[in-house]
Amino acid sequence: MTNSVSRTKTRLTVLVKFVFLFMAGLIFISTALAQETQNNEVELQDKAIKVYLDVSPYSEDHIKREIAFVNYVRDRKQAQVYIMLTTQRTGSGGTENTIFFIGQKNLTGKNDTLKYVSQQSDTEEIMRDGIVKVLKAGLIQYVAKTPLFKDISISYKKKSEIEKVKDKWNYWVFNIGSNGFFNGQESSKSFSINSSLSADRITPDWKISLRLSTDYNENRYSFGDYSAKIVRRSHDFNSLIVKSLGSHWSAGFFGSVESSIYSNTKIGFNAAPALEYDLFPYSESTRREFRFLYRLGYANIHYEEETIFDKLNDHLFMESLSATFVVKEKWGSVTTSLRGSHYFHDFSKNHLGLNSNLNLRLFQGFSINLFGSVSLVNDQLGLRKSDYSTEDILLNRKELSTSYTYFAMIGLNYQFGSIFSNVVNPRFGSSGRGRTMIISN
Repeated sequence: MTNSVSRTKTRLTVLVKFVFLFMAGLIFISTALAQETQNNEVELQDKAIKVYLDVSPYSEDHIKREIAFVNYVRDRKQAQVYIMLTTQRTGSGGTENTIFFIGQKNLTGKNDTLKYVSQQSDTEEIMRDGIVKVLKAGLIQYVAKTPLFKDISISYKKKSEIEKVKDKWNYWVFNIGSNGFFNGQESSKSFSINSSLSADRITPDWKISLRLSTDYNENRYSFGDYSAKIVRRSHDFNSLIVKSLGSHWSAGFFGSVESSIYSNTKIGFNAAPALEYDLFPYSESTRREFRFLYRLGYANIHYEEETIFDKLNDHLFMESLSATFVVKEKWGSVTTSLRGSHYFHDFSKNHLGLNSNLNLRLFQGFSINLFGSVSLVNDQLGLRKSDYSTEDILLNRKELSTSYTYFAMIGLNYQFGSIFSNVVNPRFGSSGRGRTMIISN
């Protein structure tokens, strides 16, 4: 019995020693690996060029994972290369991505601009990979001046034959869509459906856009003995035809047909030739615009109900002038638009609107976003003469009289800490940013 206990103790002692040595080995290896990783990060921070990404959040993590030979920083003033990505829709429904490489500090003056165009059928993965490929090409000129260039390899995949593609649609792109929405609880139910059909043809010389849409919204309410059914529906057709007249001028035509319970319109026809001038060349539209647009229009409107001016139809001539300023720079972006219009039969029937969005990076880590719009409204010719019910007012079923409208929003953000942002950790959500789902009735 004593020998058996002694052997058991010996075995336990050997097992404890083995576990101890195994754990000590794991600690040593993990410490060495951690030190190596830390050394690699320090080397990257010391030798790689510092890059600031001004791109959409959905592609930022993918870029950091795929391009590991640069050093990403949080503050633009710490960067040697400032990368700005702007987008605009193409005639085929795809996206033209314009990527600006702007040198800073010791790379000041070394700038470049590259483009990547995605197709409408491209998946998100294809688009992100295309952007990464262009980014790598643009960054090579900067990385070539660092010790990390020795680890960069460049390859070329030769195509045996370049295929010539003939567009059987002649640049026309069509889109058909429809969606419905249902929501309800014990005392209320809502239902809406909207459908649309569009046709677009965009070339360097012409821009043609045709849109047909219909919307139906129904809301039911029941509280004890009270019940109500509110219906809002609208149908409209919009057309735009634009002819390029050089790098600064364009001429075009706006046309529309609409029907709307909300605006008391049984059917309305609108036509307006227009002329636009951009102070900057259209080729710079992804970075800056200063456009002036003049319209001279005619409208023939048949109303659902008699208006406050005792009319069931109107023949109206009008004109409008708008000025739009857009600029995107390293310090932020500004978009401002001022538009004024009036009817010729009565100049007091006019409308003046101003809206502006300002995003500023004031100093390291601090940014401010401001948006506001205000309108002076004196052109509500379609207001109903009949009285409005309580449902019409509370549920905004019909257009109400007003002399002005406004909207404002302000956002502040301050970020501080390490300037480096190379690490991507997708656990519990992309980039560690928490996501919260809120469900409410």
